[in-house]
Amino acid sequence: MLPPRPITDEWNESVFKSTTPIIIDVEASGFGQGSYPIEIGIALADGSRHCFLVAPARSWKHWDTEAEKVHGISRELLSSHGRPIQDIAWRLNELLRTRTVYSDAWSFDMSWLGKLYDAAGMRQTFKVADIVELMDEEQREHWQDTKQSVIESLGLRRHRASGDARILQETWRRLNPMAA
Repeated sequence: MLPPRPITDEWNESVFKSTTPIIIDVEASGFGQGSYPIEIGIALADGSRHCFLVAPARSWKHWDTEAEKVHGISRELLSSHGRPIQDIAWRLNELLRTRTVYSDAWSFDMSWLGKLYDAAGMRQTFKVADIVELMDEEQREHWQDTKQSVIESLGLRRHRASGDARILQETWRRLNPMAA
């Protein structure tokens, strides 16, 4: 019988990558009909993050000043630093391929990603699922308290997509100590 494999940094990184979910978060121009994606953030299984500001399509007009107060992204920032829709859709497909990514606001995020891919004239290659699917009842009961603890410990002050994705991923990790 072979001796057990030693736990090394390489092994820990491998376990982290194989069990930690990829998280996606979408900030939008507002809520409800007419809203559209303005920023997409991803936390990959290895802990790396990606963030894309979205240059709105010409037909996307809805803007909610209350939503702007939450995420802090102005129309001017999108005009000057937003990336073309087709570029973002292509990059997301390349980055995520056919993987499943998880969201804590599945119905909203799916709607906004659908709007992005429709405007880009492309097919989304990855699947988005609700992070709740990865949790048992006890984990769901502790989600909000754990998330608040993560927010305090990370000290992220801005409500932005990649930071939110990191918070969600770390919250999941703390509720799943075998993945940490």
